[in-house]
Amino acid sequence: MKKIGHCYVIQYFHLKGLSPTNIKAELDSTLEESAPSFTTVKYWVAEFKRGRTSCVDEHCSGRPSEVAIPEMVKKIHKMVLGDRRLKVRELADMVNISKSAAHRILAENLEMRKLCARWVPRLLTIEQKQRREDVSIECLAMFRSNKAEFLRQFITMNETWVHHFTPETKEQSKQWTEKGESAPKKAKTVPSVGHGVSFLGCAWHNFH
Repeated sequence: MKKIGHCYVIQYFHLKGLSPTNIKAELDSTLEESAPSFTTVKYWVAEFKRGRTSCVDEHCSGRPSEVAIPEMVKKIHKMVLGDRRLKVRELADMVNISKSAAHRILAENLEMRKLCARWVPRLLTIEQKQRREDVSIECLAMFRSNKAEFLRQFITMNETWVHHFTPETKEQSKQWTEKGESAPKKAKTVPSVGHGVSFLGCAWHNFH
C-alpha cells in the first residue's frame, strides 16, 4: 500500500472513533511488516484533529513539494525533535515529500546527523557518581596508611546481569543529533522484567 493509502485508512479509523493505539493495532494485523509506524499514525490523527481533511500535501497540489521552504524545514525539525529515531522514509511519508528531499532538509538545512548511541556500563545519577568517588577516596586512604593490611582484607566483586530479552543493536540505537551535539549514551545494563544475576568475587591474601 502506498503512503497516501495509509493516510486514508488512518483517517477512516479516526472517523470511526479509534485511538492511535487501536488504529496501529488494526494496521499491524492487516499490513504486518508494511504497516506505517506508530509515529506516523499519531501524526495523521493529530492532523485530522486540528481540522485537516486531505491526505494530499498542503503546500501545493499535484506533484508533492520538493522545495525546502521554511515552513517545511520547521515542520520536519519539530517532528525530529519529538522522536529522534524517526526514519527518513517515515518523515517523507508524513509530510508527503520524497525521501531524497527529506534527507536533504535534514542534512543540509538542519545540519543533522543520525548517530549510534555510545555504550557505557551504566547510566549513573549524580548521587551514584559521588558515592563511587567517595568510596574510592576512602579505599585509597586506607591503602596508603597500611598497604599490607588493606590487601589482606580487600575483596573485589564483579556483578553481571543476564536479561531475558534481546538487547537493542547499535543500528537500532541511532538517533538524530543537531550540529554540535554528541552521540547519545546507552547503558549496557538496563532493567527488565525477567533477569538473573551472577557474582564473581576475588579476595586478596598475603602468603608467606
